[in-house]
Amino acid sequence: RDHLHAAGHICVLKDAFMYESPAEIANLTSTDKFDAALAIHLYKGGRLLQGSRIPFGIIFGGTDINEDMKCEEKRRVMGAVLEEARFAVAFTVKMKELAAAEWPDARKKIYVQSQGIKTTPSETFDWYRFLQNSDIPTDTDSLHLFLLICGLRRVKDPLYLVEVFSDWHRKDPSVHLGIIGPAVDPHFTSEVKEKVKRAPGVHLLPELPQDDLHAAMKRCFAVVNSSISEGMSAAILEVIE
Repeated sequence: RDHLHAAGHICVLKDAFMYESPAEIANLTSTDKFDAALAIHLYKGGRLLQGSRIPFGIIFGGTDINEDMKCEEKRRVMGAVLEEARFAVAFTVKMKELAAAEWPDARKKIYVQSQGIKTTPSETFDWYRFLQNSDIPTDTDSLHLFLLICGLRRVKDPLYLVEVFSDWHRKDPSVHLGIIGPAVDPHFTSEVKEKVKRAPGVHLLPELPQDDLHAAMKRCFAVVNSSISEGMSAAILEVIE
């Protein structure tokens, strides 16, 4: 958004989960007189722009192409959205090819743009207090804290690592796994909480402001990923950066 503002545009961010129908978005865009829209995720964001009076583009999210395409109804909706969109952006050639194979007429409007990332680690983040609040030993000389950063939903498969890390912790008490992320799927989040309660060495950590999260990523031993399918792993790119 800062980049768009610097170029002289006014940019308003809205969470797709706040809206249920294209009519709500149509009312928003007409009331505030928007000139264009850009949606992230062909299904979750794109479906709300169907029939839009303003031009719009789409950024593929990952689960839209990798997972939602398996559902006939979602696939139909996504095809209709892509037909209306002025352009679409895929982060990889593979993602573009998967979409183009399903919707050949849209191939020429799909562009590949590699994902970029910028990190801003907090200089005032208190690592020791973070560990204390998470019931993790603060003896950092021997601590090996792995972080799994993901929204709590099945496609991220955090439970894949819980049992393995708990077994590892029993053999080596210095090893801990911390899971950080929003409760995207409330039912699945409850399942994760119950599993973590019975898994020594595994911790479900509270969400952190982005700057603090970046600082925690710098201090931890390693960041891990257990996604069943991945389209735009911001956490992995952030820890590399």
